[in-house]
Amino acid sequence: MNNLLIRPLQSETEAGFCAGFLAASEPWLTLGFSAEQVLQRLTDPTREVHIATRDDQIIGTLVLHLAGPLNGYIQAIAVHPDWRGRGSGTILMRFAEERIFRQSPNVFLCVSSFNHHAQQFYERLGYRRIGELENFLVAGHSEILLRKTSGPLLSFRQGT
Repeated sequence: MNNLLIRPLQSETEAGFCAGFLAASEPWLTLGFSAEQVLQRLTDPTREVHIATRDDQIIGTLVLHLAGPLNGYIQAIAVHPDWRGRGSGTILMRFAEERIFRQSPNVFLCVSSFNHHAQQFYERLGYRRIGELENFLVAGHSEILLRKTSGPLLSFRQGT
């Protein structure tokens, strides 16, 4: 996709716009997340948040958690409904992987059991199922833990 720029989230206005389209999309609808709850996640200072823009229009967002036991966790990725199906989600994922693989050999993410389209998307990108958290966020649905790896943790050299 030409003219796609991925950069850090810069303002409350940008965060509010992203929170709006995330909360109006799956999996956040089924999970019951309000725009305010999504906004809290987008403005959490312990997260690294990026947006994808094209011609100064926000078309997607990405939330990374780069500390803790799952160092290299993609907490959220979303493309605005008007821009879906054009490859920008794949570009955001590649950006996330490049960022994470500089500091960890593993990229982790969870996908909701009812979100079959997203599961297929991640599988095409080489993610493998490593666990399932039953009834984790809402009753009757699981969060499926996925991983993509560049190799064992103990042989990883940061920055290579």
